[in-house]
Amino acid sequence: MAPLQTSASINRRRFFGTAAGALVATQIGLVAAAHGRTSAAGLPVEGKMPSLTGATGWINTAALAPADLRGKVVLIQFWTYTCINWLRAHAYVRAWAEKYKDLVVLGVHTPEFPFEGNVENVRRAARDMQITYPIAVDTDYAIWRAFDNQYWPAFYVVDAQGRIRHHQFGEAGYEQSETAIQRLLEEAGARGVNREVTPVVGQGAEAAADWTNLKSPENYVGYQRTDNFSSPGGAAVGKSRSYTAPARLPLNHWALSGEWTMEEGLAALNAAEGRITYRFHARDLHLVMGAHARPVRFRVKIDGALPRADHGQDTDAEGWGTVQEPRLYQLVRQSGTIGDRTFEIEFVEPGVQAYAFTFG
Repeated sequence: MAPLQTSASINRRRFFGTAAGALVATQIGLVAAAHGRTSAAGLPVEGKMPSLTGATGWINTAALAPADLRGKVVLIQFWTYTCINWLRAHAYVRAWAEKYKDLVVLGVHTPEFPFEGNVENVRRAARDMQITYPIAVDTDYAIWRAFDNQYWPAFYVVDAQGRIRHHQFGEAGYEQSETAIQRLLEEAGARGVNREVTPVVGQGAEAAADWTNLKSPENYVGYQRTDNFSSPGGAAVGKSRSYTAPARLPLNHWALSGEWTMEEGLAALNAAEGRITYRFHARDLHLVMGAHARPVRFRVKIDGALPRADHGQDTDAEGWGTVQEPRLYQLVRQSGTIGDRTFEIEFVEPGVQAYAFTFG
């Protein structure tokens, strides 16, 4: 997992593997069990559900408070729509929402990047992903702080009396979370609860990572949090500069080519035909990016060749794609043997803003 710092000094983390997520969640769960009360459902009482009053907006519902949810079992999930870890976990949330009709799913959208704090961007993302359950827009991190949360994704299961009875951080523990939902539904009086574990197969960016072959960690493109930036001369912070890429890149190193401005949280392309090159080892490669004023066309190559069968959800076999709204773009999904590969993306027009690479 990688610590992230905001201007408000909030410690935020993503999980980059099931082992890390499972370990931390298990440790915290053991502490909760030691200090909480355990009911007939076999789940500790971890505390009262905090307030939702800090939400800056609501999607798919009028404003909700804990009192409005009393008598219902509630799954609260913290997410941000460009997070690949949450996207992969959301396949499970969607399946549970469809299966358990007595379960209330509540999304708390707490942004990582500034554009994710725009409620219209969240609304569009929810519509594109066909999310119909209630969403609290947590742009100011008030609900995040109330829960003392530190992770995307994070799940909290609340019983019918408004008490947190289970939590899970990261891409792990899906069976345990679903079992907790089942037990609390039965505890609340629901009949005929299906106790089988729901089979989930995510599609597109929601597909489970190929953990065996995942050897490239998330990396940011802005100068504040990037690692292994390899363009000669380094970054010219906050200034437009002509960059070049070295002839060869070590694994997990990257470089810019063309006229770019590297800012604190992003790199902005100032002239046509700018490129980003990245040496990676993973089945999937994603890039969070947006366009400043109008759509920007791009072309992807892998080891200097067109991707063909290895193209991602947002590119075609010839490598072509278009950046429009700010979001995560899946650019590579390899179909064959996974090894160290060199990724290159060239933008036909200026105006793109690149934020972060993630892998799967």
